Amino acid sequence: MKVQTTELPGVLLLEPRVFGDSRGFFVETFHAQRYQDAGIPGAFVQDNLSRSVRGTLRGLHFQEPNGQGKLVQVLAGAVWDVVVDVRKGSPTFGRWMGAELSSGNKWQLWIPPGFAHGFCVLSDSADFFYKCTALYAPESERSVAWDDPDLAIPWPVKEPLLSVKDQRAPRLKDAQVLPSY
Repeated sequence: MKVQTTELPGVLLLEPRVFGDSRGFFVETFHAQRYQDAGIPGAFVQDNLSRSVRGTLRGLHFQEPNGQGKLVQVLAGAVWDVVVDVRKGSPTFGRWMGAELSSGNKWQLWIPPGFAHGFCVLSDSADFFYKCTALYAPESERSVAWDDPDLAIPWPVKEPLLSVKDQRAPRLKDAQVLPSY
């Protein structure tokens, strides 16, 4: 597995080894000791899978309190995945990074607690899988506006398909509850 650091501290882009031949391929998607050696805790407590159609934008979500670390990957299709540092007092507060994750490249992204996460579907549909270090806690669910002009994220869609919650998300500067650095 190749591990790349990103401009956001603790956020990692992972390129698992792919073993392929005429029959198809094999990829190890998680190995507790290898991932722990890379800086990813192995204490995952919940796995989730979503399917979304082209143009769907989910995010930017985080939990506070009860922050979740997430190991994400695309099983089918392609997404543009975005992570934003929302930790008050962090030297990279408000900065973001993005990467295309797809079933073709098989990359994974590690997102520690304290970062907002979202993705936009680039393909006809996408199956998005993620492992979480904390259980989903509805009372801790928070979000930041996907189109916050202060973040200036160049999403690949002008009018995304959004949930009601994501339509109402505040700008980062107006968020009332944020994790501390």
